[in-house]
Amino acid sequence: MDNAFVKLVTSTRMFTNRLAIVAGAGRSGIAAAKLLHKLGATVRIVDANENLTTDILIGLGDNAQLMTGPFSTEQFDDADIIVVSPGIPVRNIKPFIGNLPERKIISELELASWFADEPKIAITGTNGKTTTTALIKHILEHSGRTAFAGANYGPPLSEYIVDKGQCDVLVLEVSSFQLQNCRLFRPQAAILLNVSANHLDYHMDMDEYLKAKLKIFERQSKYELAILPAHMKEELSPIDFTHAEVKWFNGETFPEQPNLPGLHNRSNIEAAWLALEKIGLSMEEFQSGLKTFKGKPHRIENIGSVNGVQFIDDSKGTNLDAVTAALKSFAGPVRLLLGGKFKGGDVTSLIPAMKGRVTEVALFGAGREHFEPPLKNDFKISWHANLEKAVKTLFANSDAGDTILLSPGTASFDAYTGYEARGADFQRIMEELS
Repeated sequence: MDNAFVKLVTSTRMFTNRLAIVAGAGRSGIAAAKLLHKLGATVRIVDANENLTTDILIGLGDNAQLMTGPFSTEQFDDADIIVVSPGIPVRNIKPFIGNLPERKIISELELASWFADEPKIAITGTNGKTTTTALIKHILEHSGRTAFAGANYGPPLSEYIVDKGQCDVLVLEVSSFQLQNCRLFRPQAAILLNVSANHLDYHMDMDEYLKAKLKIFERQSKYELAILPAHMKEELSPIDFTHAEVKWFNGETFPEQPNLPGLHNRSNIEAAWLALEKIGLSMEEFQSGLKTFKGKPHRIENIGSVNGVQFIDDSKGTNLDAVTAALKSFAGPVRLLLGGKFKGGDVTSLIPAMKGRVTEVALFGAGREHFEPPLKNDFKISWHANLEKAVKTLFANSDAGDTILLSPGTASFDAYTGYEARGADFQRIMEELS
């Protein structure tokens, strides 16, 4: 990026007399719009949802605009900068933006990061981001430091900037969607937990997905730290993706914690330690906070038992690698719930973790065509129109000592507003069975 633009983005009121377009009116889009207004911009929000009203422009100045409907050239006319919300692939707007330089198409995370001087720990990966983010925040606060946690999950970073937040450390969970449109984002410690098939309904292919994840390290210097999984060392070592110091983790440094079961969580813990060590925490402070951390809901969460049958809510298991990790946390017998909006991947990859553990599979809702053909020859399998019918079928076949595991391997949007709602419904069903 040229020096003139670097100076531009680090000055205040840098968007006076400029038109800033925010594509997408979700929480991060509105937060970006508020920050842009503070920086002097005239803000135009564009969104495909024609039911939006101008109420969302309150507080954005007299000249703020809202344009709804399918994307068009008119919506993006005269833009000086475009902030793209995470749910909108840039390729969807490129036909309408004319000759605007690519460097002026950014994410909300990128915009907000220009004004955040605090030390930043950034976490990305296909699985484990939210747990690791929450763990790091908890340990920081347990040690007496203040921390903001947000970005992809929780409040957008722009909200923190607009509200003039003051914390010792920013702990940022970042997605491939956000990173793909970052230019200057530079965390002191950056973590890549893992990469597996996911969001292939958004990214063109796995190569694009991996490149987006690796952008978390792109702007780091030798004074920063890149933290990566040892199982990807052979794949990543030949790639010139960072100038930072690199450390690899394998999940062998810490013993299993009661509230964070499984090898995948031991890896999350080790990555968290390396990041916190980088910004000055001692091992004593880390271990003290680790002992008091409770896992996040809907992540291999033991929600109770009925007649000796254990119910495990892993509704956040929205891809196949997450299902594998959840299965490896139990010896069996497991009765597994799969189903929902499929996000890509090879379902046969589940079979090694299922064999010897899974005694029955109940599919529910969407995704049947992806799961049933590769699994039906090895496992007892049935399909049900909804989660409740699937759970009741498994429970009727269960004996004391069995585990009913909701680790669906899919997004929930075929039937629910999100994985939290799916997990809450699973808990309701269990409670009614009791």
